[in-house]
This record gives sequence, structure tokens and C-alpha cells, in this order.
Amino acid sequence: MTPPTYASAAKMAQAQARFFSAKKFAVVGASQDPSKFGHRIFKWYLDRNLTAVPINPSAPNVLNVPTVASLQSLLSPADYSVSVITPPNVTRGVIEAAAELGIKNVWLQPGAESADVIAKAQDLGLNVIAGGGACVLVSGDEALRAAAKL
Repeated sequence: MTPPTYASAAKMAQAQARFFSAKKFAVVGASQDPSKFGHRIFKWYLDRNLTAVPINPSAPNVLNVPTVASLQSLLSPADYSVSVITPPNVTRGVIEAAAELGIKNVWLQPGAESADVIAKAQDLGLNVIAGGGACVLVSGDEALRAAAKL
């Protein structure tokens, strides 16, 4: 299966705005290492004063925010939209957990997706943003504006 195709830029923008309609965000793969993509993505959320939780089972905190080990450790996980920055073999378990927990929106950052993972997310009924270079760092501000969050 190929990455999701959006009939227009407007459809992609709608999917991204739906992602940002959440009040809270979780970043699976958040990293303490400033050179890592997971660090930059998590910092992006904090820089915009968004409520964000770093998910990393092996780090106590990221940017002085306490981490949780998994989506299952979140309080009221269905209230979150989730950015995923993990290898595709890990991402599959993340999207399965998200669906089980009632999370509706996942943004698979570049490198976290595969055709199989995207197909699984779609089969689970998730609003999945993936493929085509879709990245919070590139299009997040515009999507926030569309969701009236910025």
C-alpha cells in the first residue's frame, strides 16, 4: 500500500487541522539529544506553548519535562494527538496502542512510516498524517493556524 494520498492540499490541511484540534499532544520518540529529530519535534510543541508529553521509556525527562514510558501511561490518552518519531517496526505497535486507547489522530513524522504501518493506521480508523514529506517542523505552524491554535 502506498502512503495516503490527499485529493488536494486542502484535504491534507484538514487532516492536519483535525490533528491540532486536540488539547494535548504526546511525542513518542522524544529524545534528550538535541541533534535527534525527536528532540526537535518535542521542542517545537513547547515553543508554541502547547501541552505536550514526551514519551521515552529510557529517559527521565526531555527539556525538563518528565517523560512517560508509553501511551498507556498517559492520563486520559484519548484526549491526545500523537506525533510519532520511531522506526516503522516500533511505530506499528504505537498505532495499535493508540487505537486501543481511543486516540484518534497520529502524525507519523518522516522516517516513522512504512506502507504497512500507514495501511494499519488507516484500517484502525485513525486520522493518520504520513508520507509526502508531511512534518510538524515544516507544516505545523500552518496547521495550527487552521485549527485556530496559533
